[in-house]
Amino acid sequence: MTASLDRADPAAQRRRLTAALPPALAFNAPLRRAAALRVLQINLGRLCNMRCSHCHVDAGPHQGASQMTDAVVDDCLAAIERLRPAVVDLTGGAPELHPRFRDLVRQARRLDCHVIDRCNLTVLLLPTLDDLAGWLAAQGVEVVASLPADDPDATDAQRGEGTWAASLEALRRLNAVGYGHGDPAKPLTLMSNPSGATVQRLTPCDEQRWRQRLATEGLRFDRLIGLTNMPIARFLEQLEATGSTDRYLALLQQQHNPASLCGLMCRDTLSVAADGSLHDCDFNQMLDLPLGRPATIATVTIDDLAGQAIRTGNHCYGCTAGQGSSCAGATSPAAAGDVMHDPVVGEPAP
Repeated sequence: MTASLDRADPAAQRRRLTAALPPALAFNAPLRRAAALRVLQINLGRLCNMRCSHCHVDAGPHQGASQMTDAVVDDCLAAIERLRPAVVDLTGGAPELHPRFRDLVRQARRLDCHVIDRCNLTVLLLPTLDDLAGWLAAQGVEVVASLPADDPDATDAQRGEGTWAASLEALRRLNAVGYGHGDPAKPLTLMSNPSGATVQRLTPCDEQRWRQRLATEGLRFDRLIGLTNMPIARFLEQLEATGSTDRYLALLQQQHNPASLCGLMCRDTLSVAADGSLHDCDFNQMLDLPLGRPATIATVTIDDLAGQAIRTGNHCYGCTAGQGSSCAGATSPAAAGDVMHDPVVGEPAP
């Protein structure tokens, strides 16, 4: 980033994103939380065995000090029982690296919550986690696996040399224990994100192409979803380095699709940070935009959440452009006339 902008400073990132658009074009949709909480998303910390060039949480092997403490994990275990969300979504970093990852899975499954493990795939190859694929299958956990593209070069450019090959090996392990074969108890979802500053768009033809490409490797999956790259942390650093921040925000704003608003994840998701603070979404968490009504995971109730105003900023255009983009994939059909692949920055460096 430029000398005046530090990716470790959320306030600096917020100021830069605000300045990227004229005030008349600033994101101003009045959003409120739904009456019911559907997803409790728990970020267990930024520790990860990878260091991807587009990562909006700045995760990596250097982030061990960011891990959720035992006390906050205990608060999360109690909150799962108190709030009874339909879905418990475990993320990071690599959430599987947290020593109490399995405690959270067991508690959520005991209470009949659907559990999502947001997996980078390569973590499954670590010797210490050799049994993890089989354990997840036995627990009935949905694996949402990051795989940027159906192409080796694009995947390695974004996530590091050798990632494509390692990801395929991890998918083989998941397929071997029953994932990707249409079993509703063992769903395997792949999550793609575009290379560079383009708006995500996936069509049935794209999914068919992915299926055919992975079938040549003897691999299967159940569903393909996509996520637009958020202008936060490392991806914002790329945009700044190429002088593309303003152009990317302008692209997202131009592609704003009002039909995407009703499906935004912030409306029915509660994002829990490693310190127990609460946010409307994972992106707000990274930009240090906590809930407007202060609470922590130790104390929050459903009544604290229902109808509360959602905190927004220009980064929210990343979730409303085109088809809409969320942790669950597209939130609406694409707006008519969208120009989805108007690149404003080159391929990200590994």
